[in-house]
Amino acid sequence: MGRRKKQPASLHRESIALSAQELFFNKGIEATTMDDIAKAAGYSKATLYVYFENKEEIIGVLVLESMKKLLSYITKAIKSNTDTKTRYEAICRALVQYHQDYPFYFELALSKINIDFNNEKWLPEEKETFQVGEEINALLISFLKEGIKSQELREDLPILPTLFAFWGMLSGVITLADHKKEYLQKELSLSPEAFLQYSFMMLYQSIERGTGTNEEIK
Repeated sequence: MGRRKKQPASLHRESIALSAQELFFNKGIEATTMDDIAKAAGYSKATLYVYFENKEEIIGVLVLESMKKLLSYITKAIKSNTDTKTRYEAICRALVQYHQDYPFYFELALSKINIDFNNEKWLPEEKETFQVGEEINALLISFLKEGIKSQELREDLPILPTLFAFWGMLSGVITLADHKKEYLQKELSLSPEAFLQYSFMMLYQSIERGTGTNEEIK
């Protein structure tokens, strides 16, 4: 324990947050206590409070990490492609991969993010989380504007409503495909992958310039 005490505080916080993440994923955030986290991380409860004031602060660290990882996935998807449709497809694949790699982070990225830093007490992680979220939004806004400029997307699209509607719809179908695997296979004769492919294409066609009817599921 003596050697561990000499480690930087950031390493202690990271170790505690990782232990909390696993507990939150398996037990749920509400059901997980600080006692649970201390035990899983191998700290006394008193020591735990040296590094985190409460459970909410730990959650704040994890939400920030989830947004940073999401930013990296989306950045790579956009920068590795040029035309709008292939960029869109890469973004969709990136979100699916992000969900597979970090299912708990995927859920956290959908959680409420503090945007009021004037009238209430807030954590440093909350402001950084907001800033990372704005970076993600800026990337996706640029993606939509470039698609409109290149005449690949409809010119009448309202940018911000489209951005947030698509985020909600894409995250929704990814979650649905994960939770309803058996139903999709039994009732629709579709694998989750085929369902996602159809859903992503249907959504894209709703904003594509000069679109016709949806493609038939293959």
